[in-house]
Amino acid sequence: MKTLVTGGGGFLGRYIVEQLLAQQAQVRILARGHYPDLVQQGVECIQGSILDPRTVDRACHDIDTVFHCAAKVGVWGPFKDFYETNVIGTQNILHSCQAFHIRRFIYSSSSSVTYEGKDQIMADETLPYPKTFLSPYSQTKAHAEQLVLSANGKNNVLTCALRPHLIWGPRDTYIIPRLLTQAQKRKLRIIGDGKNLTDITYVENAARAHLLAAEALKSGSPVPGNTYFITQGKPVVLWEWVNELLKLFDLPIVTKHLSANMAYALGVGFEKMYALLHLHTDPPLTRLIAKQLSTTHTYSIQKAKDHFGYDPIISTAEGMQRLLIYDSKERQST
Repeated sequence: MKTLVTGGGGFLGRYIVEQLLAQQAQVRILARGHYPDLVQQGVECIQGSILDPRTVDRACHDIDTVFHCAAKVGVWGPFKDFYETNVIGTQNILHSCQAFHIRRFIYSSSSSVTYEGKDQIMADETLPYPKTFLSPYSQTKAHAEQLVLSANGKNNVLTCALRPHLIWGPRDTYIIPRLLTQAQKRKLRIIGDGKNLTDITYVENAARAHLLAAEALKSGSPVPGNTYFITQGKPVVLWEWVNELLKLFDLPIVTKHLSANMAYALGVGFEKMYALLHLHTDPPLTRLIAKQLSTTHTYSIQKAKDHFGYDPIISTAEGMQRLLIYDSKERQST
C-alpha cells in the first residue's frame, strides 16, 4: 500500500505513520516541517503546504491511499486562517486525489463539527450539523467534512470521515500542555458542577481507527461516504480525569469552581477584547471552551464497530501509564 499522510509530522499523523510502517506500507508525508528521524525509517518527506496545488500534486502522485490529517487547530484566530487551511487545503487534496485517481481518502475530522454548546449524550452520526458554530475551527472542519463526503465516488475516489473526540497521549502538544500550564499557574477552575461526562480518545486508538477504516474503504462496503465517531467507548467524568492527569504530573488538583454562566460571559468578553485588539493568541477562555468544559459530550462508536471493526484496544488506564512513561523519559533526556 502506497500511502500519503498529510500532517504526518503532527500529533495524530505521526502515530498513523508509525502504524503504517509497522504494516510494511510505503509511506510518504506532506508536512510543513522536516523530519530526519522519519526519513531514517524509510518515510518519504515532502516539505510544503497543502495550500500549494503543485506541492499537493507532487505529494499525491503514485499514491493509492490518503490520510488527510493536516489542519489548523485552535479555539481562536481569524476565520480566514482556519478557512484557508481546513477548507481550501482539503479541496486541494481532493482535487489531486481525483486527478490521480487515488482509490481511498480518509479524512481526520472532529466531533466538534456537530457541537453547538449543549449536552450531547451518546450522540450518533445522525446528529445534524449545528446552525451556528462556536469557533472557526469547528465551522471550517464541518465545511471540509461535507466536501469530503460529497466527493465520494467522483473519479472512483472513495472517501470517509472519522470524528475522534479529545485525542490525548504521549507527544500531545496542545491539550495536555495547556492543562498543565494552567494548573502550574493555579488558574484552572472547574466549570459548572464538575459532574459532566466526556468521551476521550487515546491517540494510538485514534490512529488505528484510521487504518481500519482504510482497509474497509472499498466498493460494496458501507464505509464510503460515511462519518464515524471515534472514542475510548467509556466516558469519564471530565474533571475527575483532569485531576488524574494533574496527579500524574505531581500538580495540585483543581477544586475551585466557576459557574457555567460566568465562564461563558467571560468567554464572550475575552473574544470581544481579543478581536478589538487584533490578538491572535488563544484567550484564557472562549465561549467554546466554557461550553465544552461544562457540558456532557459522549458519542456512540457502534457504527465504527459495525462497519470496520473498531475497538479501542488500549484502555484509558493503560494510556495514562504510557503517558507517564513517556514523560519520565522526556525528563531524563533533558
